[in-house]
Amino acid sequence: MTDALSLVDDWGPEKIVVVSHRRTGMKGVLVIDNTARGVGKGGTRMSPHVTVGEVARLARVMTWKWASVDLFYGGAKAGIVADPTSPDKEAVLRAFARALSNEVPREYVMGLDMGLTENDAAVIQDELGDRGAAVGTPEHLGGVAYDKLGVTGYGVAEATDAAARYLGLPLGGSRVALQGFGAVGHAAAARFAELGATVVAVSTAKGALHEPNGLDVQALLAAREEHGDDFVNRHPEGTVLPAGQELTVDCDVLVPAALQDVISDETAHRIKAKLVVEGANLPTSPQAQEILAQRGIAVLPDFVANAGGVVAAAFAMDARYSGFRPHTPTIFQTISDRLRANAVVVMEEAKHRGTTPHIAGRGLAEERVHTAMQSKGRVPR
Repeated sequence: MTDALSLVDDWGPEKIVVVSHRRTGMKGVLVIDNTARGVGKGGTRMSPHVTVGEVARLARVMTWKWASVDLFYGGAKAGIVADPTSPDKEAVLRAFARALSNEVPREYVMGLDMGLTENDAAVIQDELGDRGAAVGTPEHLGGVAYDKLGVTGYGVAEATDAAARYLGLPLGGSRVALQGFGAVGHAAAARFAELGATVVAVSTAKGALHEPNGLDVQALLAAREEHGDDFVNRHPEGTVLPAGQELTVDCDVLVPAALQDVISDETAHRIKAKLVVEGANLPTSPQAQEILAQRGIAVLPDFVANAGGVVAAAFAMDARYSGFRPHTPTIFQTISDRLRANAVVVMEEAKHRGTTPHIAGRGLAEERVHTAMQSKGRVPR
């Protein structure tokens, strides 16, 4: 069991709230990591395997992610220990929201993460009687439809294009392998195809599909729509591989866009890509990052590459009490501008400092958070 006090360092967490409700069996945790730059904002996930340590780790990622795109919100994350497919899901979710009514939305605004849907965000707003309690609600309630728009995946492809250009590896004609073909992966694949890249591998929990000469992305999108994750076993194109092998196929760009902790030190020795772009949160272990750097393989960090979702969330935060929806073209243009610029800045900073993009990007984010903490008197001046 994680000792909550052992998680505290110079940056946070500022608050860890563990809640429970006996009648529904609800157990959950909120971690507010650092609010020097604004109110805590990060997704809420539901899984039987949620832990305090996991949520704290993800809350810290949000601190750096908001700072890296220079948007004025703080790092936070929440988790509910429950099965998202349970018929009791709504009751558990309502109990969780009620238990955090002191913190939401004054200190933390809920959002969508693994296991939660747009309707769940609407339920949270309804339970607390406050449109400001959550973002990610359905479009017909004024929300920004993150998954429908594919904002995170779109941003991953835009950041990849900028980083690849910086490395002298034009994305047009480059071979891209994607782990994951869900909300992030499928949108990234669509944008990669528009940018002229050749998608040579995709994967789901059911397995991976590999075609060295390139897969037909539009056909894959249609197959996903019809068959779900099992499209990899039904698609006539490509070779089916066990899930995980897509990480080590021959390619120019590798995008892990599904789960955390998938690139271990052992896997890092077998990766053939010239550039790894972290579409998922925390997919690469620190040891793997060092190995990849020694092999001359650049890694664009998650808090830079997959920040398209937080840019869209910032628009949603502004619109919580508005009668007007955010302008969709403006959201996409802002994602492109911010993520492309940040990717280049981080790559340049890494080269200047003689270090990895992770360390360089984290340093830039830390400087912004520390400056805010100093201005508010939270650390010695």
